[in-house]
Amino acid sequence: MKASFFRAAVAAVALVATSAPAQAASATADAPVTEADLAAHMKILAGDAFEGRAPGTDGEDRTIAYIVGEWAKAGLEAVPGSATPWLQPVPFIETQALGGTATFNVNGRNFPLDDDSIVLTGRDASVSLAGVPAVFVGYGIDSTGQVNADVRGKLAIMLFDNAPFGDRLPRYRERRQMLADAGASAVLVIATDAVPWDALRESVGSKSMRLASVKAGAPVSGFLSGNAADALFKAAGQDGAALREAAASADYRGMALPVAADFTAESTVRAFASHNIIAKLPGAKPDGKAVLFLGHWDHLGLCAPEGEADRICNGAVDNASGIAVLIEVAKRLGKGPRPDRDIYFLATTAEEKGLLGARWFADHPVVPLGDITVALNVDTIAISPRGTPVATIGRGKPAYDALVREVATRLGRTLDEDGEADAFIQRQDGWALGAKGVTSLMVGGSFSDMKLLEAFLSGDYHRAADNFSDKIPLGGAAEDADLHVALGRAFADTKRWPGK
Repeated sequence: MKASFFRAAVAAVALVATSAPAQAASATADAPVTEADLAAHMKILAGDAFEGRAPGTDGEDRTIAYIVGEWAKAGLEAVPGSATPWLQPVPFIETQALGGTATFNVNGRNFPLDDDSIVLTGRDASVSLAGVPAVFVGYGIDSTGQVNADVRGKLAIMLFDNAPFGDRLPRYRERRQMLADAGASAVLVIATDAVPWDALRESVGSKSMRLASVKAGAPVSGFLSGNAADALFKAAGQDGAALREAAASADYRGMALPVAADFTAESTVRAFASHNIIAKLPGAKPDGKAVLFLGHWDHLGLCAPEGEADRICNGAVDNASGIAVLIEVAKRLGKGPRPDRDIYFLATTAEEKGLLGARWFADHPVVPLGDITVALNVDTIAISPRGTPVATIGRGKPAYDALVREVATRLGRTLDEDGEADAFIQRQDGWALGAKGVTSLMVGGSFSDMKLLEAFLSGDYHRAADNFSDKIPLGGAAEDADLHVALGRAFADTKRWPGK
C-alpha cells in the first residue's frame, strides 16, 4: 500500500477528528438505527469505485479511508501505542494462477476431465508433477484429529464440508493444510452441494492467499466439482455416494484409487501487506475488561473474467452491510452515555480467504485476549425483514445466553433457539477468536430464517450480483443494529455484567 495513501488518510482523519463536534453525554435512549443510515454506507462501500474491496488493492485503500473517517467522526480513537494508528498490518503471500493442466489416468487409460470442473493453483511460480497416485481421504482426518491415510507423495482427494461431524472437525482449509504437512503432493477438495459449483469457482478464482507466517500448502491444490469427482470415482470402479457414506465413519482410513494424475501450474507469487482496522472507545470506568465488535471489510474484488458485463463482486450484503452496522453502532456508543468498559472495534481483512485477518489479530492482539469479555461479530446481516427472531451462533454458555435473551426481549425480539445457525460457527471470524478462548457470538436475525439465508447463499452470494439495491431487506439489519447497541451497553456495564 502506498505511503502517499497513508499520509493522506492520517491527515484526513486528523481533520475529521479535530473538526467534529465535542462529545456530550446524553441521558436519552440511543436513537434507533434506520434503514437509510445503513443504506448510505452500503451504497459507498459496495460501489464500483471500491472495486470489490479486495485486500492489497486500491479498493482496500478507499475502504480504510472510509471506515477510519466514519469511526473518527463517531468519537472512536486509534489504539494508544499503535505502530500504525488505526491499522494493523497483516502480511500475506498471494499466488495467482496463470495457467495449468490436470490429466488423469484410470486403470491405465486416459480419463478426460472438463476444464470447467476443476480449479487448480500451484504453490510456486512453476510446478510440474507426473504420475501422482491418488487416494480418497474422506474428510482427511480421523476421530483423534490425525491425518487418516498415507498421503506422502500422493494426490489426496478430500470432501469439502464437515458433515456429519459439524464443528468437531476443522474447516476444509485447516484439513487441507494438515494433508500438505503430511506430505501430500496435491490436494483436491470436492465441492459441496451447499455452495453451487459456479459460485465456488468464481469466489476461489485464480488466486489463493495465506498468512506469510504459516506453512505453505501442497505444491498443487484445487477444487473438483461434485459431478467430476463422481465421474472419476465411477471410472475407478467406485460409487461416489458409497465413498461419502464410508467416510462418515470416525475411523475412516481412506481408499487408494487406481488413478494417477499429472499436473502443471504456472503462477505469480506476491508478498504484500493488507490491514485490519482497529479503533477504541475508551470506557468511563474501565475495569480491565473489554468488549470487542468485529466484522470483515473485505470481499472478492474483480471476480468475473474479462469481457463480462459486470466483473466486480461488490459484496453489498457480504459484508458492506456488517460494516455499515458497525459504523452506526460506533456512532451511538460514541455519542451517547459513555459505557463503563473499553469497547474496541475491529474491521478484519481477508475473511473471505479463510478468516485470515481475524486469525492474525488472535495471534497478535492489541488488547490481551483474556481481557475481552465478549466478541460480537457482524457479518451478512442484511438478509431478513423486521420481526425476525434472534438466533445466536456460539450460544451454549448460560450467563451469556441469559444476557442476550434479556437484551433481545427488552427490545421486543423473540429468540430462535432451534440450533440451525450452529452450522455456520466455523464460517465466521468469531471462530478464530473462539479458538483462543474468547467467547464469540453472532447475534441477530440473518441466521434465523434459513430459507432466506439459503436463498442468498445459492443466489447472489460471492457473485457479481451482490450489489446494493433497494430490494435488499434492511429492516432486519436495522433491528439487529439496535440490538448490538444494546448488547454493547449491557456487556460494557460493570454492574450488569461482571466480566466473565
